[in-house]
Amino acid sequence: MFLGHFGVGFGAKRLAPRTSLGTLFLAAQFIDLLWPSLLLLGLERVAIVPGITTVTPLDFTHYPWTHSLLLVAIWGAAFGAVYYLVKRYRVGAWVCGAAVISHWVLDLLLHRPDLPILPGGEYRAGFGLWNSLGATLVIEMAIFGLGLALYLRTTTAADRIGSISLWSLVGFLVLVYLGNVFGSPPPSVRAIAWLGQAQWLLVIWAYWIDRHRVTKEG
Repeated sequence: MFLGHFGVGFGAKRLAPRTSLGTLFLAAQFIDLLWPSLLLLGLERVAIVPGITTVTPLDFTHYPWTHSLLLVAIWGAAFGAVYYLVKRYRVGAWVCGAAVISHWVLDLLLHRPDLPILPGGEYRAGFGLWNSLGATLVIEMAIFGLGLALYLRTTTAADRIGSISLWSLVGFLVLVYLGNVFGSPPPSVRAIAWLGQAQWLLVIWAYWIDRHRVTKEG
């Protein structure tokens, strides 16, 4: 799941209009932003196995600290609590916490049975829709499209940058996603980790967008 998580970030603006899009992106992608650092530290592991699914060659062999359901719930609660302490916006805190947890729920749809429930537990969950290219594309595009539509219903551009920056991000995200789906497997796990760190730039981009957009009245 890639586009779907950003779709959640876009759509969450409808529920928490005072929360920046950058913060909502950060919440929706939080565990995938932690994961590359733990890969580089050797605390979590992934293998490149071409053909393991139709869509992705990645075999997620060990990621209990970022992708077990228990830890994701804890990360979500912590994110929401920190947000509330800083912003004192209760709705935003709940929405941000839920966005963090939504990441695991959306991953559940596409992943092979590789998502742990508990760190160290043997049970793994996953519905395996990555084995169907058509189903994967439909789900990702539908969630992304719905989220973007909700964001557009909630905000409007305050200036030209507010429009250009948004649509350039949308185009960039779609191109990156299609490149991941139809491109060659990554050359190494280290490359995966460093490319994953680049997602922080997307969060910064979203903060920039939101500075040039305003919430619609009503």
